[in-house]
Amino acid sequence: MIIKQVSVFLENKSGRLNEVTKILSNAELNISAFTIADTSDFGILRMIVSDPEKACSVLKENDFSVKTTDVVLAKTPNKAGSLSKLLGILQEEEIFIEYMYAFSMDNEGAVIVIRPTRVEYCVERLQKHSTELVKADELYRL
Repeated sequence: MIIKQVSVFLENKSGRLNEVTKILSNAELNISAFTIADTSDFGILRMIVSDPEKACSVLKENDFSVKTTDVVLAKTPNKAGSLSKLLGILQEEEIFIEYMYAFSMDNEGAVIVIRPTRVEYCVERLQKHSTELVKADELYRL
């Protein structure tokens, strides 16, 4: 139920993101979801990839600063009100969210990537509310 997310620190200069994607592509690693947060000096690329350990290894070999973070992936219907319902559960259970992002697959639903401060507690509470969570072994069948 806990997924490893890869975070890469990038200098804000042209071509750095493309370098990362080329390295991952050459290593035959797939990116399922990503988000980028930036400041004036650097950006943080957060990704769900097909093999987090291999991704970290090949990126470090190419002088990128990389780390993994535990996240939770919740499935929701891709319809109005679904995100609000999930956020209501998180609020009710007093789960603090550092950040989140999502991806949708048309009528198949949406997947919400959640970075809570207490990952295991978040999993436990979402399961209590019968929220469907993505397991690592099924992630790449989405």
